[in-house]
Amino acid sequence: VQPDFRIDRISLEDQDVFAMFSRGETEGVFQFESAGMRRMLTAMKPVSVEDLTAATSLYRPGPSASIDTYIRNRFHPEMIRYETPLLEPILRVTCGILLYQEQVMQVCRSLAGYSYGRADLVRRAMSKKKADVMQAEREIFLHGKKREDGTAECPGAVANGVPEEVANHIFDEMASFAEYAFNKSHAAAYAVVSYQTAFLKLHYPRQYMAALLTSVLDWTGKLTEYIGECRNLGIPILPPDVNRSAGAFRNEGEGIRFGLLAVKGLGRSVIENLTAERN
Repeated sequence: VQPDFRIDRISLEDQDVFAMFSRGETEGVFQFESAGMRRMLTAMKPVSVEDLTAATSLYRPGPSASIDTYIRNRFHPEMIRYETPLLEPILRVTCGILLYQEQVMQVCRSLAGYSYGRADLVRRAMSKKKADVMQAEREIFLHGKKREDGTAECPGAVANGVPEEVANHIFDEMASFAEYAFNKSHAAAYAVVSYQTAFLKLHYPRQYMAALLTSVLDWTGKLTEYIGECRNLGIPILPPDVNRSAGAFRNEGEGIRFGLLAVKGLGRSVIENLTAERN
């Protein structure tokens, strides 16, 4: 163990960590434990935190319908079709699909010339399904809006060279998507925490699994799952011992000593008295 270890100083480009994600070995990894998520990871083969950000955003109601398309486009970029070249710099990072709320705002800005403020108003109206606002906004997205003095507040997509039919379809796609769209900044923060937990599991498995087991002392189902994962990792779980166990799970030699707090019917005060007497 490194005495000066700091989780915020680890490399975010450790390919051994991403290989673990790609194998779906994410039991005990934040946000990536479910069977469906693990299946997606094995198909997706993430190689960066950007990929993990996309994964945590895709595996949600709504966007999950695009998982197969995302994975196909990821490995066959020649199959990606953009309705207008203006979409390419916005959607390239997500393999041609609309995935984040920020992308909705970028589309409004790049195609129709919206300000940041107006683009955010559209995002909010879409996510709250305000039909009257959306109907008015469609016309502005297509043909722009003028200020009271006659100057253009925004030119609109048609004036920027996007065919009206294409602009209409893009607006429909944004409207149906925005209800479920995830905020990328939120997703990226989740992805970093997920990567950090995976890093610890890979490089410090005994320390990480002991802490993980301690975090679910009162959750029998998870406790059983994580004990099984310790066995998969070749980490022996040492039985409870009045002369060795503490309240929490802790490392001992090459194994993890069972925490007394996980023993049914054994209260915290009894454990504290036992360890005080032992000391």
